[in-house]
Amino acid sequence: METLATIRLAIVEDNLILREELSHFLTSYGVVVFEVNSGISLDELLMRQTVDLLILDLNLPGQNGLEIAQRIRLNQPNIGIIMLTARGDEADRVAGLDAGADDYMAKPFSTKEMLARIRAVLRR
Repeated sequence: METLATIRLAIVEDNLILREELSHFLTSYGVVVFEVNSGISLDELLMRQTVDLLILDLNLPGQNGLEIAQRIRLNQPNIGIIMLTARGDEADRVAGLDAGADDYMAKPFSTKEMLARIRAVLRR
């Protein structure tokens, strides 16, 4: 099995089941995963930990994923951002990329594709 052991990744997702399943999957590849459910929780995490990449939901309590992406891109431009959301139409994808996301995936998603996109974002 391929290892991604040098990656530190935060999943920002308010759906507990999806967040835990994605965390378990990525951990099985050696990724160090942090789980948070909101922008506020992400801010608290980033004060304590360094992360290489965010997997960021669009629909979150408080700040939405677009606002979070804009803020992260402005303050921590080296963090990769992959939007992962149920909102997959063209306007939403364009808005996510314009807000600062490096990539945009619609739910449901392929885990193999997720790994490929993580590797692609981290190559930049």
